Amino acid sequence: MRSVDDQLAMVIDAAAAPDPIRVTIADALGLMCAEEVAATRSLPGFSQAAVDGYAVRAVDVGGGVALGSREDPGPVDASLPVVGEVAAGSQKPLRLQPRQAVRVATGAPLPTLADAVLPLEWSDRGCKRVSALRSVSTGDFVRREGADIQPGDVAVSAGAVLGPAQIGLLAATGRDKVLVYPRPRVAVMAYGLELVEIGRDPGLGQVYDVTSYALAAAAREAGADVQRVGIINAEPRRLKETIANQVARSELLVIAGAVGGSGADAVQEVLGGLGEIDVTRVAMHPGSVQGFGLVGEDRVPVFLLPSNPVSALVIFETIVRPAIRQSLGKRTPARRAVHARSLGPIQSIPGRRGFIRARLMRDAETGDYLVQGLGGPGGGPAHLLAGFADANAMIEIPEEVTDIRPGDVVDVVFLQQRS
Repeated sequence: MRSVDDQLAMVIDAAAAPDPIRVTIADALGLMCAEEVAATRSLPGFSQAAVDGYAVRAVDVGGGVALGSREDPGPVDASLPVVGEVAAGSQKPLRLQPRQAVRVATGAPLPTLADAVLPLEWSDRGCKRVSALRSVSTGDFVRREGADIQPGDVAVSAGAVLGPAQIGLLAATGRDKVLVYPRPRVAVMAYGLELVEIGRDPGLGQVYDVTSYALAAAAREAGADVQRVGIINAEPRRLKETIANQVARSELLVIAGAVGGSGADAVQEVLGGLGEIDVTRVAMHPGSVQGFGLVGEDRVPVFLLPSNPVSALVIFETIVRPAIRQSLGKRTPARRAVHARSLGPIQSIPGRRGFIRARLMRDAETGDYLVQGLGGPGGGPAHLLAGFADANAMIEIPEEVTDIRPGDVVDVVFLQQRS
């Protein structure tokens, strides 16, 4: 029986990131940047007003000392003539003379010699003449040229995940396209003579194809570009044709129902003719029996999973998801893990690593993590999908541990975050 770590290492070693492609920044959200983007201009590109108000010289309105405060050096004439107005987007340069003010809008270029902006709220809002109610210091309410980024600065580093702020920085540097690692194309299919598509009434001995829907959703949540193929035809020629077509157009294949039972032999035989497939037992529960291989000229990774949706989802979380994250170029393909105190007893199968669906929470007073097992030995039937739907985490129990008592500290892996 192969260990979980050995199986995962084999899979990660085979997971290759697709070649980088150039996409528009509007399509780059969530992808990993494959290049270093340096700024070619300052950000902001000019000194500008940060608020609506009056561009002034700070020395003319108190010089940075609050009027009427104990530190006030003496009487200050804080009334200035308003000699002009500058709107955001104005390309008409203005020059401020000593003891003058210019009305400015947020984002407007600062007149020459102005070193501060007096906010409207700190003035009497005069039109021809303005009186300051409070003083400002040099640099107050001004966005200085290059304060955010200077020419030559790295705006976005290679390896950075492109979130809203990074997309904004790319736009600010004038980049409309960026080199990224694309989402791996993942094909998800199901095999089984008992399966029927949703929308049909299952007859005696038939069940809906649940697992391919669940796995397709899991792959999409992991960041992949997913094609749910659905139920594949059992006729040998059609079966081989379908699998070969998906191998040619995908970076990764997931086939549910391809391990366990005599029906799975047909899938494994077709895959064996296209490459190398290894079906084995992995020291974990649920989901011990699983397969992995590399098929086609491009040696596309293929995962063979059980038909049971819970077992398939556990294997996906443990083995398949890290491969997808690795293909995306993520430095840490595993989900976040924390230590938590168990609220109840849990039993695990000796010699196998247990993955128990769980509800993770925090103690309101101490902030400690607490966890309640929802499935598996000691936590309810392992095959029930409803327990997975209620879970926001999985407890990971080492192979040598068989009993968890209330209060014991366990390792817990986060699942998809829910609001």
